Amino acid sequence: MRAMILAAGRGVRMRPLTDHTPKPMLTVGGRALIDYQLAALARAGVNRVVINVAWLGAKLVHYLGDGARWGVEIRISDEGASALETGGGIQRALPLLGPDPFWVVNGDIWSDFPLQNLPTEPPGLAHLILVDNPPHHPFGDFALIGDRVVEPPHGPRLTFAGIGCYRRELFDRACSRAFRLAPLLRQAAEQGQVTAMHYRGRWRDIGSPERLASLDVELCTFQSGPS
Repeated sequence: MRAMILAAGRGVRMRPLTDHTPKPMLTVGGRALIDYQLAALARAGVNRVVINVAWLGAKLVHYLGDGARWGVEIRISDEGASALETGGGIQRALPLLGPDPFWVVNGDIWSDFPLQNLPTEPPGLAHLILVDNPPHHPFGDFALIGDRVVEPPHGPRLTFAGIGCYRRELFDRACSRAFRLAPLLRQAAEQGQVTAMHYRGRWRDIGSPERLASLDVELCTFQSGPS
């Protein structure tokens, strides 16, 4: 199984922390954010991880090395000085991901979701993990009926967790430029080609210094245990 971690973003909302440190290398609970994702992918049986880089990419590439310390092979998709956003980044990396379905995890999230529960063959073009809407995103992204993603007003929306399994055919009609993944998923959902699972466990979107600090306290408290 192959997977990708989206790690090329500038992290503007995380400034000044990301002025000199790539967002996936920010430390939480004593480890870099990307450490948690690589370890989870290795536990799930992934043998190759593609990581896209742009802002401060050389620092991230140096930190990652060949992936041996996590038990995976790391391949880099370099987007140069300007990131291609979520959809464009995946499309650029397709030659490294191979012909089979693959997993993608956002580089700016933390979760205890067991990645081995992702399908290796989605029924349609994509299978997503959805979570309850956090306070900073109260209106969510996608509605879910059974295991099928539908467009509102068919039901209340949940938030896309930034974890999914995709077929490369999802990107067949996409432009070769920077673009976001969400509109592509909505188009596929309208055709009945997107399924999802509602995960009710722990998940955090690290989109601000305050959220990073909150998760750091949470993880450090959890690791130290009761006094």
